[in-house]
Amino acid sequence: MSDHDKPAAKPAKPNKIAMRRQARSLAVQALYSWHMAGQALNEIEAQFRTDNDFSVVDGAYFHEILHGVPRLKAELDEAVQPCLDRPLEEVDPVELAILRLSAYELRNRVDVPYRVVINEGIELAKVYGATDGHKFVNGVLDKLAPRLRGAEVRAPRS
Repeated sequence: MSDHDKPAAKPAKPNKIAMRRQARSLAVQALYSWHMAGQALNEIEAQFRTDNDFSVVDGAYFHEILHGVPRLKAELDEAVQPCLDRPLEEVDPVELAILRLSAYELRNRVDVPYRVVINEGIELAKVYGATDGHKFVNGVLDKLAPRLRGAEVRAPRS
């Protein structure tokens, strides 16, 4: 049997980690859109679900972040502000979306290890942020993690 006679292999379904990463990536874009345009969350979500292949996205996680961050915006901003070297209003909107998403995960998703939250925030900033935005995001999240996850941060690594 030659190679072109074999049935085409089905593409592998992405794993949970990859699907969560995609959810965060789309959520940052959606949160940025919400912040800049003030569009209704349901409209943004419908647009993103129409425009993107959600078979490779953790849709429930995307929904949770997209609706959870705006609902808890005041608390998240209050948690982030002491970790900043400037007023919240002066933070780049893309980096602010990443910080709010990461603060949400640190505060509400203890099933996601804090190191994963920090790493994902840095990776999002490398893709979407300004040139050195990932360094800024890293610095803020390094200060925020002990405030929101003190016991986990202080626990010895196994």
